Amino acid sequence: MTIKIGILREGKNPPDKRVALLPKQCKTLMTLYPNIEFIIQKSEVRHVKDEEYLAEGLKMKDDLSECTILFGVKEVPIDMLMPNRTYFFFSHTIKKQAYNQKLLQNILEKNIRLIDYECLTDNKNNRLVAFGRFAGLVGAYNGLRTWGIRTKNFDIRPAHHCKNLLEVYQELEKIRLSNIKIAITGTGRVGKGAVEILEKAKIRQVTPQEYLLKMFSEPVFTVLESCQYYQKKPNVDENADFYENPELFNCDFLKFANQTDLLITAHFWHIKAAVLFSKEEMKDENFHVKVIADITCDVGGSIPSTLKASTIAVPFYDYNPFQECIEEPFSSDKNINVMAIDNLPGELPFDASESFGEQIVKYVFPALFGNGDVSILDRATITKNGRLTSNFEYLSDYAMIKENV
Repeated sequence: MTIKIGILREGKNPPDKRVALLPKQCKTLMTLYPNIEFIIQKSEVRHVKDEEYLAEGLKMKDDLSECTILFGVKEVPIDMLMPNRTYFFFSHTIKKQAYNQKLLQNILEKNIRLIDYECLTDNKNNRLVAFGRFAGLVGAYNGLRTWGIRTKNFDIRPAHHCKNLLEVYQELEKIRLSNIKIAITGTGRVGKGAVEILEKAKIRQVTPQEYLLKMFSEPVFTVLESCQYYQKKPNVDENADFYENPELFNCDFLKFANQTDLLITAHFWHIKAAVLFSKEEMKDENFHVKVIADITCDVGGSIPSTLKASTIAVPFYDYNPFQECIEEPFSSDKNINVMAIDNLPGELPFDASESFGEQIVKYVFPALFGNGDVSILDRATITKNGRLTSNFEYLSDYAMIKENV
């Protein structure tokens, strides 16, 4: 029996040009697993053209109703969800994001098995399928671009105007920086991607201690782990773990914010964790941050100035710390310039899709159809048989589940 797998076109606005699997990756998988067949949904916005899939002998259709498993990237619009299917995509529901509450409710109502890429992990909780590196690459690049526009010292092209990552690297040669200080929060894939860009820009890395205590005659950056700006509250057990119980810790990030010109946020933020700084603290004359490249883009999360996501088309806005409101980008030197695009890898759609697809080929398909670790899929399954799975029962109030009494 042939299992038909659909590759979705991205339906969320603004449009996203990425795709879960490239044509050659689909062809490879059909060779590895002869019992599967791909059907590609036609798309006018996808970076990889329909003709490229057809050239590999793959079927193209608008209607994917014959498919039982479907792969997308961003959230699938509610009106495009088909009942009784298995879907893979980034649902952005596991932090109880308000804007996707109805999405999760509809997924449950339609008896969909939702497997979220963000939750695909090994048995040590390391993520297996992610766009993190590209989010970090583009986010840090955009942070530098924002600084160039603010200071008028240099002008680099938007990343999405570059053909590929190599052209992004070439743009970095135009950068001219004074002795600014740049802080990166986070040491995962996103943080490593951000570091990669700053190193390509020939900016020197210094330790957090040097960053706080020294003056420099050149631009420098530091990378901060959570333990360097979160400390246990008084009388908390010395064995308390920040990642398990973030509510037991206070944030002490101001010492870094008061030394930072450009902040690049690449950390994972838990909803129970303290914010990095408050709106009131942003009004203080010692608060030194001028540009925030918020790769995390948690609206209402750890960065108070991230009042909304920005877009690839309109990547920047100003945050007026005194009025606590959004203003036109670069409208006042007293404002903080914010870059908070929520689909940064979409600026390099081919490179990002190629890397992402390689991870799906390596980890997901062996678990689905081969000898891979099935527990990878079980841990990432948010809904199944019209119910939340045990790992995600904490979402019950968010999804407004009514248990049978």
